[in-house]
Amino acid sequence: MTPHVTVGMDESPESLAAALWAAEEASLLDVPLHLIHVEEWPVTAEVPVLSAESLVEQYETLLRATADRVRDDRPGLDVTTEMARGRAPAELTAAASEAEVTVLGSRGLGGVVGFLIGSVSLAVVGRARRPVVLVRSGSASSGAGSGDAGSGSGIVLGVDIEQPCDPLLAFAFGEAARRDEELRIVHSWSPSPAYGYTAILDPGVGSGLGRKATEGLGEMVRPWRSKFPAVPVTEQAVAGPAAAALVDASRSAGLLVVGRRSRRSPVGPHLGHVAHAAIHHSPAPVAVVPFE
Repeated sequence: MTPHVTVGMDESPESLAAALWAAEEASLLDVPLHLIHVEEWPVTAEVPVLSAESLVEQYETLLRATADRVRDDRPGLDVTTEMARGRAPAELTAAASEAEVTVLGSRGLGGVVGFLIGSVSLAVVGRARRPVVLVRSGSASSGAGSGDAGSGSGIVLGVDIEQPCDPLLAFAFGEAARRDEELRIVHSWSPSPAYGYTAILDPGVGSGLGRKATEGLGEMVRPWRSKFPAVPVTEQAVAGPAAAALVDASRSAGLLVVGRRSRRSPVGPHLGHVAHAAIHHSPAPVAVVPFE
């Protein structure tokens, strides 16, 4: 399949913000942009007086209008549209797993008509095999580092030096290079409970653990600095909960990148608490990148 960027559409402001962010991403990657709306089927009695036919017409109009808006903003960008039918989580997850990047609004209409509600977005993020970016309506008007007044700039990446993070590093460095943005890489560490009393009696223990975390982060990032010498990079090993550190860093960022382990769960899609916190509390767009 031809590489492309996919964006899920409904009538919410978040959906339009997602489309504009996705158009920026498609332009940077030099690939087509694919707009998709999923018509939930079968339509239930909860749908208001609008008939199934008029709903289809309504969303076809939305797709055409959004495609026209994107083409006006970015002449030459190849834009396609699709009306899919089925269950939104399954259809969007399938589409996301075929795209280079998929972009969704981080909030939506809710109810039966709008599909970009929290449970659907979380299902896609938790199951997709490729990166998914969640965009709020006020967080970006086009891409990382642009948007409404007060929006941030640069890219923040959260890593765990004890985990294989190559897919996250590849995605974040690639985004920073394409967007000509600074990349801030954050690793959060905390002493294990076994160090509790020792750290109280000997504060130098904490300093030693901090140095070890800083050195480990530097070793992890060093090969990627060599691959992307033009990308300005800063590294931070901070003490404390990772979720809080990343959400705080995202307040001045244009994009936050976090990881999700690709593992099966008998109870459905699994997101770690750090990804959950980022999705729910970051004011910047959040890219969730699956990794083994």
